Amino acid sequence: MIGFTLSEEQEALRARVREFAEKEMKPKAREYDENGTYCMDVMRSAFEQKIMNDSIPKIYGGPGHSNLESAIITEELGAACMGMGTSIMANSLALAPIILFGNDAQKEKYLRWHTREFRIAAFCLTEREAGSDASAAKTVALREGDEYVINGAKCFTTNGGYADLFVVFASTAPSKGPLGMSAFIVEKSMGVEVGKAENKMGQRASNQTEMHFKNVRVPAENIIGREGHGFKVAMGTLDRTRAGTAAGAVGIARRALEEAVAYANTRIQFGAPLTKQQAIQFKLADMATKVEAARLLTWQAAWLADNNIRQSKESAMAKCFAGDIAMQVTTEAVQILGGNGYSKEYPVEKLMRDAKLMQIYEGTQEIQRLVIAREVAKAR
Repeated sequence: MIGFTLSEEQEALRARVREFAEKEMKPKAREYDENGTYCMDVMRSAFEQKIMNDSIPKIYGGPGHSNLESAIITEELGAACMGMGTSIMANSLALAPIILFGNDAQKEKYLRWHTREFRIAAFCLTEREAGSDASAAKTVALREGDEYVINGAKCFTTNGGYADLFVVFASTAPSKGPLGMSAFIVEKSMGVEVGKAENKMGQRASNQTEMHFKNVRVPAENIIGREGHGFKVAMGTLDRTRAGTAAGAVGIARRALEEAVAYANTRIQFGAPLTKQQAIQFKLADMATKVEAARLLTWQAAWLADNNIRQSKESAMAKCFAGDIAMQVTTEAVQILGGNGYSKEYPVEKLMRDAKLMQIYEGTQEIQRLVIAREVAKAR
């Protein structure tokens, strides 16, 4: 049976996270954006309130939220400040390979590591010459006795400058291309070096850095799955987490719509509020429709994941559509506010800058369209 009504527990979760976002994120959003301040204090509070690490199963001390519940959480975070939201949810991205593909010992050690005390994790896949083409990564991990020695560099690593734990993708058989990629759990104390932090257009309360691995020695027991399993781990993880990325984009778009409506209700032009002007009414109608459609695609992808139904196509559709909608809706919000929309005195210009990244990270829109096209072709 199909339904669109959240349970009482899910509604309570949404209300709780919305309250957190309103009280602890929104008041700091402008300052942290202006100064590029990493939101460590907000993340710590999110950890204490069990909003961070939300997908860790209860058996390991986590909240054990479903993919749909994670989407509900991320929309609320995105509506307040997606820079902070990205920082909080990047922990879930980094821990997802362990949750989905790790063995019992790895889960017991590292998931509990992140529920017993506040720790930050990072997902290390992208390289300067291996972005969309993740299989072209040059970082290598060579076996030496009971250890792997990792050499290489990653970039755009969210939370990288502050993380205690990294899930690193490196080739254990470079001649095999994607079939030679493996995934490793790497502790910062093993010798990981932090490189240059990015100075970004938007989402400035998050931290993206280069990471350097110079003869970093990792116990062989820290490989996730087996050698050559890494590309499957990476793609399987991203399939599951793309609904969360889409939800963040929905949150940005929803907030932009709310700001545009509030402004249009009070801004008088030609003797009446903007909401009485047909040109503005049409814009608001299209914006509201797009937000609802993006949310439904997102919830569908999350629901499929929760029911262990393959959702590569649906996750790509949700991420692609929601990311584009976030950009479109925020752009229209700026237009509705006119000169004020272009001013930092109003939040819509920040929302517009934050929205752009939703079309880029966790797989560009072009990559999502390739995934969708290939899945559609298989079905014919």
